[in-house]
Amino acid sequence: MINEQDAELTAMPSITSANDGSKPIKSFIESQFPVSKVSKESYKERMANNGQTLTGLGKWWGRKPLILVRAVILGLLMPASNDPKKDREIFLKILTMDDEGLWLRKEKSPSVEEYFQLAKKAGLTRYFNQVSMPDGKIKLTWDKSFSVDEILAIQRKLFKQLGYDDRLKYCIRPEHVDNLPISEWNFINSHLGTTATSLQELVEQLGKKQFGHKPRVGDSFCGGGSIPFEAARIGCDAFGSDLNPVAALLSWAALNIIGGGGEVVHEVQTAQEEVYKAADKQITDWGIEHNEQGWRADAYLYCVEAVCPITGYRIPLAPSWVIGEKSKTIAKLVRNEASNSYDIEIHSGVSDAEMQFARDSGTVQGNYMVNPDDSDIRTSMQVLRGDKTKDKESVFGLRLWENADVVPKPEDVFQERLYCIRYVETYYEKKIQQNGKSIWVELSKEELIKVQDLSSLKQEGTIREKTRKIYIAPNKDDLKREKIVLDLLKDRFAQWQQNGYIPSIKIEPGTETTRLQRERGWTYWHHLFTPRQLLLYGTFFELLDAFPLKDSVRKCLVSIGRMINWGSKLSRWDSSIANERPTDTFSNLALNTLQNYAVRAFTYMNTSWFITPDRSWFIEKKNDVINTLDVRAISDNCDFWITDPPYADAVNYHELADFFLSWYEKFIPKYFPEWYADGKKALAIRGEGEDFKKGMVDAYTNLAKNMPDNGAQIVMFTHQNSAVWADLALILWASGLQVSAAWTISTETDSAFKTGNYVKGTVCMVLRKQTTEEETFINDVYPEVEYHVTEQLKEMIALDDKEDPNFSDSDYQLAAYAAALRVLTSYRKIHPIDVQYELTKPRKKGEKNEVEKLIDKAVEIATNYLVPEGLDKDLWITLTPEEKFYLKGLEVETHGEYRNGVYQEFARGFGIKEYKNLLSTGKANETRLRSALEFKNKGLTDEGFGASMLRKVLFAVHETHVKEDPKEGRNYLKGELQKEYWSRRQKLITVTRYIQNLGSRIEHWQDDAKAANLLAGSLENDHV
Repeated sequence: MINEQDAELTAMPSITSANDGSKPIKSFIESQFPVSKVSKESYKERMANNGQTLTGLGKWWGRKPLILVRAVILGLLMPASNDPKKDREIFLKILTMDDEGLWLRKEKSPSVEEYFQLAKKAGLTRYFNQVSMPDGKIKLTWDKSFSVDEILAIQRKLFKQLGYDDRLKYCIRPEHVDNLPISEWNFINSHLGTTATSLQELVEQLGKKQFGHKPRVGDSFCGGGSIPFEAARIGCDAFGSDLNPVAALLSWAALNIIGGGGEVVHEVQTAQEEVYKAADKQITDWGIEHNEQGWRADAYLYCVEAVCPITGYRIPLAPSWVIGEKSKTIAKLVRNEASNSYDIEIHSGVSDAEMQFARDSGTVQGNYMVNPDDSDIRTSMQVLRGDKTKDKESVFGLRLWENADVVPKPEDVFQERLYCIRYVETYYEKKIQQNGKSIWVELSKEELIKVQDLSSLKQEGTIREKTRKIYIAPNKDDLKREKIVLDLLKDRFAQWQQNGYIPSIKIEPGTETTRLQRERGWTYWHHLFTPRQLLLYGTFFELLDAFPLKDSVRKCLVSIGRMINWGSKLSRWDSSIANERPTDTFSNLALNTLQNYAVRAFTYMNTSWFITPDRSWFIEKKNDVINTLDVRAISDNCDFWITDPPYADAVNYHELADFFLSWYEKFIPKYFPEWYADGKKALAIRGEGEDFKKGMVDAYTNLAKNMPDNGAQIVMFTHQNSAVWADLALILWASGLQVSAAWTISTETDSAFKTGNYVKGTVCMVLRKQTTEEETFINDVYPEVEYHVTEQLKEMIALDDKEDPNFSDSDYQLAAYAAALRVLTSYRKIHPIDVQYELTKPRKKGEKNEVEKLIDKAVEIATNYLVPEGLDKDLWITLTPEEKFYLKGLEVETHGEYRNGVYQEFARGFGIKEYKNLLSTGKANETRLRSALEFKNKGLTDEGFGASMLRKVLFAVHETHVKEDPKEGRNYLKGELQKEYWSRRQKLITVTRYIQNLGSRIEHWQDDAKAANLLAGSLENDHV
C-alpha cells in the first residue's frame, strides 16, 4: 500500500527523447499531476454555487473552476526536475494542498468529539477530560492543564490524520489564502531557484526563466472569463478574446470589477445605488406595485391560457397548481360557466390533501393540455398550435408576433394571464410583559395610528418592524395596475427601442431559438418579457444612460444582464420549501417556453441588480487585454494558450447569448467603442461537419503560430466518444500540434470521490508544437500504441491508492485515448492516413477511419489489460466480451459508480453493441447491472451471454438462494456443463468467489453474495 502523497504521483510516460537544449524544458504537468486533489478542490469550488468568485457577475455556461486554471498554469510554468517526489511536494505547497497548506486554510475546527475519536486511534486521549453527566452521557473537554500551544499542536497532529476529503470540509478555498508564510517560500525557492515571497512574484520569476519575461496566458474562447481572470490574478499578463461580445463583457467585468479591488467594487455599488433609488422613486410614483392597503408586490405569477377545442372553455395552463410548499399555498381552478372559462382562487395554509390535489391537477401533462374537469379530455400542443406537415416539412401554426406586440392579440391561441400576486405587508410589534416574561405582540392599525414617534420607539427596542408575504388572486384594482403598466410601456416603446433601452432585435432561427417561434409565435427578443419587465428594465437603462459616461457606469452594464436572466417569461416559479421564488431563465442550457412563469417586482430585483462579491482582488492590468475577436484573426502572441473550445454543439452559445446581446446591442458600442455588438454567428465554429473541422484546424493553427517554440497549449475537453476523439486528434495533428500529456479532472456537479454519480471529467491535454519530420506506417503504430497504453496503465495502477483511489475506471479509459493521441501526433505523417482528406470527407453512419480504429484499439487494449481484482489474466482472456462487461460492471458498482456513460465506454471497449438486457436500470446516474436474483431464469439461451459460463453461475446462485441449498445450484451447473464441469470447476469457483466478494460490498447484492458464498463452498468441496 502506498501512502496518500505517493498516490498523487501520476507519471506520464514520455514518447519523446530527452531534452537536448533545443526543445522546451519538460514541465511538471507533462510528467505528473495531482489529479485527485485538483478534482476535489474543483468540486469544493463548484459546490460553492453563488459563492464562486465569478458567477455573481452574470450567466455563462461552462466556466471552468479557477483552481483548475491555477493548477494547469503553475504546472506549465514549473519545470520537472530529477526528483519527482520533491516536485510534487513543492507543487502542492504552492497550491496550499499539502498538510501545511490545509492547516493554513482551516477556518473551522472539528468538534471536541471528533478530535477525541481521532485521539483514541492515536492513543492521545490524555489531552481530554471526560466528565460523567447526570443523564449518563460523557462530556468531553480539552484538558486545561495543557498549555494553549500544546493543545494547538495536538489539534494540528490530529487534523493531519483526517483524509483529504474530511479536512477539506473545514478549509477555505486556495484562492482565499492571501499568502504563504515566509518559511514555506524558503522551501519553494530552494527547490525552484527563485526568490519569491508571493505567488505573483513566483509566477513572474518562473516566466522569466522560461521566456525572459512575465508569462502571457491567452484564451481565445474566454466565455465567462475564468482563464484570463485567474491568469492575471496569479501574476501573468492575460489575453482574453471571444467571438461573442457577451462573453467578452463578462471577462472584462471579471478583471475590472472583481479584479479591480475593494475601491472599484464600492464605486460600482455607489453608482448602482443611485440608479436603484431613482428607479424606486419612479416606480413608486407610477403606483404600479402598491395596493390600496399600502402593501408592495414582490412577485407576479402568470400562466398561459388556451381554448379547449372540445369543450370550448378557456383553460389556464400549468403543470402543477402548487405555489408554495412551505406556505401551503395553491391555486384552485373554479369553472365559470357564464364566461366559458375558469376563475383562479388562491388559498394559503391548506391541508396536505389539498396540496396533493394541486400537485396532481395540473392542466399540462407532458405535451398535452388536460381538461380540469375531465382528465380524459386532452389535446396535444401541436393540435392547439395548428402545426402541420406540408411536403414533408413542418409548418408552424401560430401567428407570428410583430415588433409592436407586447401582449397577445385577442385572436391568438395562447393568451397570458396574471393569476397570483405575492404582496409584502409591513406591520409592527410591541414588546409587552406577560407572566413575568417579555413577549412581542402585533400592533393593531388603531394602535399604530396613535404612536407618535415610531422611529424613537424602534431605536429603544420597544417596537419592531416586521414583514410578511401574502399570496392573493389579483382583484380589479390589480388588473387596473396591469393596464397602467401596459399604457406606460406603449407610450415609451418606440423611443426606448430607438435608444436601446429595450430590445429591437429579431430572433434568428436556430436549434434553440426556433422553438420560440414554433411554441409561442415570438419573433423578437422583447417578446420573451412581460410589459412589466420591459417597463422596469427600460427604466433602469434610461436612468443608467442619463449618467455621465464613466468607468463605474459601464461596469453596471453586467447588472442589466443579471436582471434579465432572473426575470423573463422563461423564469420558472420554484414552489419548493426552501425557496418559493422565481428562478433564473437558464435553469438548463436551453430556451424553454413555459406554461406558467414568474416575474420579480422592483424590490425583488435588488438581489440581481447589485453586484456584491464576497471578495475582490486588486489586479494590476497594465498588459491585460480583453477583446471581441475571431480566434482565426488573433495576432497577439501568448506563451501559453489555454482554451475550452465549443465542441459538437454541446452548448449553443451563439444562440443563448443573443438573449443578453439583444439588450446590450446599442450600449456595447457606446461603452466599448473598440468592440462590435454583433454575435457574429456566421463565424462561430460549431457543428460536427467539414466546416466545423476546418474552423477548428484554422483556429489551432493560428494559436500555434502565435506561440513561441517553447510555448505550450492546454485544450480542455469533455467528450468520451471515440469518433469525437478521432476528429480532435486529426484537428490537432493538422494544426501542427503534438499531445505531450493528458489528465482527467472531475470538474462538474457532484462528487467524483464520494459517490461517482453525475461527474463529468474534463480532459486537460497538454500540447506542444510539432517539430518532428518522422514518418511511419499505420501497422507499425499499433504495437507502439499498445506499448504506451499498457505503460500508462501500469504507472497509474502502481501509483494509485486502493483506499483513496486517484482514478475511476473512466480515467483509465481516457488515459488510453490520450496515449493513442500522443503516439499519433508524434509523427509528421502516418501512411496511408491523409489528414486533410479525413477532415473533409463526409462520414457515413457507422463508418470508422483509421484514426478512430486506432483509438478504439487503445480502449480495447486498456479494457482487456484492466483485469478486475480477484480474477487472473489467464481466466480473463478466455471470457466472452459480455462476461467481461458484466464482471467489470460489478466492480465499478462497488466504487459507487452508476453513470450510464461508464457502461457505454465498457461496451465500446469490449465491442458490444447491445447490453441493456444485462442492466436492471439504465436511468441516468442510476445505471446498474441485474443481480443474480433479479435475473432469475431470464435470458438463459443457447447463444450469447445467455449461454455463457457466467450466466450459468448467476442462475446457480439464484437456485441456491431460492431452494436454500447450494447443492441445487451445483447440480444445475453439473447438468448444464456435463463432461466439462470438472475441467471448468476451478473457473466456476473463481467467478463465484468474485461475485461473493464484490456482492458483499453492494447493498442490493447482499442476498446474492450469501448464496454465492454457499455455492462456492459447495463447489470447492466437490470431489470426484
